[in-house]
Amino acid sequence: MWSDKLLSAILERRYSNAWPEKFKEGFEALFGNDGGRYPDSAKRHVTLRAPAPSEDVEGIVPFAALIHPSNPSTGPYGGTSLAIFPGEDTPCMISLVVGTNGLAPDEEILGRPGHARKAAAICAWLNGGQRKLVAWSKHDPTRLDQRVPPEVAEQFRKYSRSIDRYGHVLYAFYAPGSDKSQTLEALTAFLDLMFNERGIGTLARFEADSDEIRTRWFHYLLPDVSNDAVAELLSERHYVVLQGPPGTGKTHMARELIATEYKGCGRTIQFHANTTYENFVGGLAPKTSSDSLGFQFSPQKGFLMEAAEQARSSSAKYLLHIDEINRADMSKVLGEAIYLLEPDDLKDRAIDLPYKFEPPTGDRLSLPANLHILGTMNTSDRSLAVVDIAIRRRFAFTKLWPQISVVEQMGCDLMKQAFQRLLSIFVDHATEDAMNLVPGHSYFLESDEKKARRRLQTTLKPLLEDYLEQGYVSSFAEAVRSYLQWIDSQ
Repeated sequence: MWSDKLLSAILERRYSNAWPEKFKEGFEALFGNDGGRYPDSAKRHVTLRAPAPSEDVEGIVPFAALIHPSNPSTGPYGGTSLAIFPGEDTPCMISLVVGTNGLAPDEEILGRPGHARKAAAICAWLNGGQRKLVAWSKHDPTRLDQRVPPEVAEQFRKYSRSIDRYGHVLYAFYAPGSDKSQTLEALTAFLDLMFNERGIGTLARFEADSDEIRTRWFHYLLPDVSNDAVAELLSERHYVVLQGPPGTGKTHMARELIATEYKGCGRTIQFHANTTYENFVGGLAPKTSSDSLGFQFSPQKGFLMEAAEQARSSSAKYLLHIDEINRADMSKVLGEAIYLLEPDDLKDRAIDLPYKFEPPTGDRLSLPANLHILGTMNTSDRSLAVVDIAIRRRFAFTKLWPQISVVEQMGCDLMKQAFQRLLSIFVDHATEDAMNLVPGHSYFLESDEKKARRRLQTTLKPLLEDYLEQGYVSSFAEAVRSYLQWIDSQ
């Protein structure tokens, strides 16, 4: 198998004079139809660097690396590389490294937000369920002035020589443990990423394996949030904000929760720019009367007060869903009622109201423990009020991302292709802010090809054109324009 020799070399627990030769044999086995994972042609895109320094030479750290072939045969090199470093009585560290000569000739790969995003997702996947840090990634690989943080270096102290020497250029690494299969998965994910970034895929017989591993770490790039997970979070924290790009099904999920988890006990309201404290909590409102003016002002309950009374009237859980929660100025809308939103201290919290409302509230408001609040929030709307720190502290936030699996189940071939193309553009090129704009799966849920073309033209295309006009995707505008041309050609 392609990995046998390379994995055996990686699992060596101490550097020896035979170490470089073992890696040469291991890397050689990566290529060719006779057991390799990548085609012979892939050899033209990488060069093996495996010097054989003496272990006790001061300042010299042994390594083996696949580097860009434009680099010289000796001395410092540049660009991105997959490098293997020996540890102290432990298997070798697998890493992605920028050569000490700088970003060239891989400036385009390293400067693309998607490269760092993918490396981070692989490391998050490898760390998942480990109960300790086994992998780490740098937020921005191009920041060669930033070293591996001391607290991270301390956790990987068995590789202290490598981290001390190359901590400024290491941008993703994995430290193997006792699980040989996970080490193989880590090695495979790093290798596939490096080759894929250079436009090289696996041989046909490994495509399914490559897709499966990519799907597993991609889940950490765009994690799924289930109804059950949100329901559990509401039970624990009482006050939750579900945020995400447009079309990810946030409002649909909230309504489903009311219908299923809360058995119909709940209601949906929507915030907007003119929502006030009087609307949400309660206040004076005009009421018709028989006096000369024809009306008078009297206390009128707001949505929160009504929800509290309805929840208190039963032992069942009650959900108040606030759609577009960030469209209103939350600090003004809540006023002193923010004091009530303390999930860790629900008992004996009450506020005095400026007016006496009809029973059972009267002039004092508290929130029952069975009242849960779920806000839904569109991260693409830049015209909305920012949710301040005081509000964020009281709500648990979770994000709903577009889901490939939903489109695979419900979309036609055109929609699947359209979704994959657009998702790749955003994953590869979008900044962190722009990533919040990626259109959700609901834009692609059409099983009829003819209707799918019309839907792309009338729903998705106007959204992307608006992004371009507003300058939201300026850093990758040409890629988006090319995608729009592709839509027009269908």
